[in-house]
Amino acid sequence: MRTLIRNVRIFDGTGQAPFDGSVVVEGERIVAVEHGSTEPAADEVIDGGGRTLMPGMVEAHTHLTWGSSVEKIYHQFILPPDELKVAAWRNARVLLDHGFTSAYSAGALGDGIEVELAAAIARGETSGPRLVPSTLERSPEGAEGVDTGDVFNGRGAAAMRDFVRYCKESGVKSLKLVISGEDALKPGTAQDILYTDEEMEAAGVAAREAGLWIATHAYSPRAIELALEAGARIIYHGSYADAGAVDRMAAAKDRTFYAPSPGVSIAALEATPPPHIDMSHMKASAAERMELEAKIVPELKRRGMRILIGGDYGFPFNPIGRNARDLQIFVEHFGYTPTEALVAATKLGGELMDLEVGQIRPGYLADLLLVDGDPTVDVAILQDKNRLAMIMRNGQLHKAPAEAVA
Repeated sequence: MRTLIRNVRIFDGTGQAPFDGSVVVEGERIVAVEHGSTEPAADEVIDGGGRTLMPGMVEAHTHLTWGSSVEKIYHQFILPPDELKVAAWRNARVLLDHGFTSAYSAGALGDGIEVELAAAIARGETSGPRLVPSTLERSPEGAEGVDTGDVFNGRGAAAMRDFVRYCKESGVKSLKLVISGEDALKPGTAQDILYTDEEMEAAGVAAREAGLWIATHAYSPRAIELALEAGARIIYHGSYADAGAVDRMAAAKDRTFYAPSPGVSIAALEATPPPHIDMSHMKASAAERMELEAKIVPELKRRGMRILIGGDYGFPFNPIGRNARDLQIFVEHFGYTPTEALVAATKLGGELMDLEVGQIRPGYLADLLLVDGDPTVDVAILQDKNRLAMIMRNGQLHKAPAEAVA
């Protein structure tokens, strides 16, 4: 089956200016991208009505098991196993509904659940973005008693090797290591280091040998250094990076990605919780992080670091489905142009996934959004799922245009 998507303004993900043209999809892949009025033969035709055709977006900091979405808010963080599965399956569909066709997990609240979900999505049994699955966020108790994750196989280098082996055997693709503490949960702990040098070295060696990726929660210069030494594929937050840490991150720009994750910070600052909920620590931490990241992010961008969107969505005050807000935050707080923010959400996200996604070009997977409006002028329109006239993943329509397909 060959499908022609005609009469569209194409943003191809590379950052070049949009152009008028058409795209041909055959099976799960793009087979032709035409400039101008050329329209190859096809079995069916979708008329884009002059709207913008762009690649599906990539969420680089995904927590599908953090229950809250724009469709259902949970006021408890940990859910019973049955409800956790319901929430994760719902959240995957919600994320796809909002234009995210790929997702890289930053850790789960249930062991094995993301492997099961990723397989169900791949088989077409449930709707969602293609998913790089993770396991439980693994973080030992810190020096001040910080515990932001779970350790179920002990401490030490041997335990880290066992953990990596467990991840490999269970089908996990990326393991999440929480190297730093978390000020938003316990003030003053972001500088805590939760792993020893030996543990991080063992994890890095074992992950490379197993062919797995490492995602890291790392705030402080030493945590960033440990992440880089372990060969982390992606570093989250990095808010307290000093000049030396920035230098080390920039030196690793060809093998390591960075996601500052500002969505949760902005949402925390804007949140108006009821009187019995104290978010003062979280708000103070968020304000400090945003001030620091406003300097760190532009500098790393200037030096060629691949910086990605993704902002810890899934809290009641920051529900899944609002993920596209990160693009607007990149523009308003980090000095990105709309086009640069779009590249971060598409092309660079595809590079993180190590898949042929994030661009509109022949041979790439047909993950496409038809947008009512021009996101290269105003990225905020991507926050309105009603502006997404069509959502295609793997050449299959998740959301068909309202107009008839000829």
